[in-house]
Amino acid sequence: MTVIDAPATGPDWSSAASNANRRRRYAADRRLRIYGLTAIIIAVGVLVILLATVLTGGASAFVQTRVTVEFTIDPELVSADNIQRGNYRQIITNAVAELFPEIADDRTALTAAGRILTSNAQFFVRDAVVADPSLIGRTLTLAIPASDPFDQLNKGTIARDLPEEQRRVNDRDTALFDQLVDRGLVSTPFNWGLFFNADSRFPELAGLRGAIIGSFYLLLVTLLVSVPVGIAAAIYLEEFARRGRWSRLIEVNINNLAAVPSVVFGLLGLAVFINFFGLPRSAPLVGGLVLSLMTLPTIIIVTRAALKAVPPSIREAAYGIGASKHQMVLHHVLPLALPGILTGTIIGMAQALGETAPLLLVGMNAFLTAAPGGITDAATALPTQIYIWADSSERGFVAKTSAGIVVLLLFLIVMNAVAIFLRRRLERTW
Repeated sequence: MTVIDAPATGPDWSSAASNANRRRRYAADRRLRIYGLTAIIIAVGVLVILLATVLTGGASAFVQTRVTVEFTIDPELVSADNIQRGNYRQIITNAVAELFPEIADDRTALTAAGRILTSNAQFFVRDAVVADPSLIGRTLTLAIPASDPFDQLNKGTIARDLPEEQRRVNDRDTALFDQLVDRGLVSTPFNWGLFFNADSRFPELAGLRGAIIGSFYLLLVTLLVSVPVGIAAAIYLEEFARRGRWSRLIEVNINNLAAVPSVVFGLLGLAVFINFFGLPRSAPLVGGLVLSLMTLPTIIIVTRAALKAVPPSIREAAYGIGASKHQMVLHHVLPLALPGILTGTIIGMAQALGETAPLLLVGMNAFLTAAPGGITDAATALPTQIYIWADSSERGFVAKTSAGIVVLLLFLIVMNAVAIFLRRRLERTW
């Protein structure tokens, strides 16, 4: 007797229930993709708005309004025996009178016209005469920065159609400035002073030189302290420390320190480095030590991850040729983990460059008109300089604030680009 097996029964994929379930799954898949695409569009849109706002706000700070003026260096006002103490203010007044002969007899109007030039115009003339004493008795032509109100007027920040009482520049002074424009004496070259001038209370003269040099010293101290200590700590924890309660406790605390707000490290630096050890306030030495404490957990975590990524076969091969423990680590494992360590270190330095709160607490936000000469001199950094300018009331510092943000972003982009380059260039695949 032949037994015929019954056909196997299974789900009916063509049934109405299966079709409805399939439509729901496809709809859920489409919604998930739409949610992800929407999130990316929103993120990119916010980033574009942020960059556009910063760039449009800071574009005007990268050019500067200058007025070309001829100064007669009268020997009666400047003596060759004592050039520094010459009456340069009167030389400025005489030059303005030559620019506007129609108001040369009106002392009040002449003083108002002199405000077209920056208040430090006399120092530009003095420095030129000190550099070349042969100018005494001759005519000197300089392109002097315009004062902030006329700089803003020339850049269109001050609207000319506003009522006179709502403008920083009245109609008479505007007419005088327009005369200079018509005579071709006003120019708007690139503002190199933004990078080569130190800070100033006058927006037209303020620059980032002191902050850039301060940031360099700051990162130098951070690099010299955090990198050796962080790498050494990571090597010990990963390769030499015994696995036990104490090592686990240290690892947990390192991970927790990486999430501590930066302002806490600023308070620690204020209490320990300044109040206890008596280190100089506002110095890059203190700021660098504070940022070192902040970046240490990141460097340790990244270094340990790079060491773990090295295959165990490398360690076994090193032991197989007779290497000791420290030879295996220093000669075999560490060189192979170096690309990941370098990448993490550069990212940690970029994070330190953008920190503001800990630097404010250790006093690196002072008004300084000279760049620091070393790690113990008072200094500012790029983030704190931006904070100082943002807190200033003059209209010109609004554009300077955005320009400072652009410069800081450029430094961060360069540092992250270097990290990406090193990772791709030196990365090993196993």
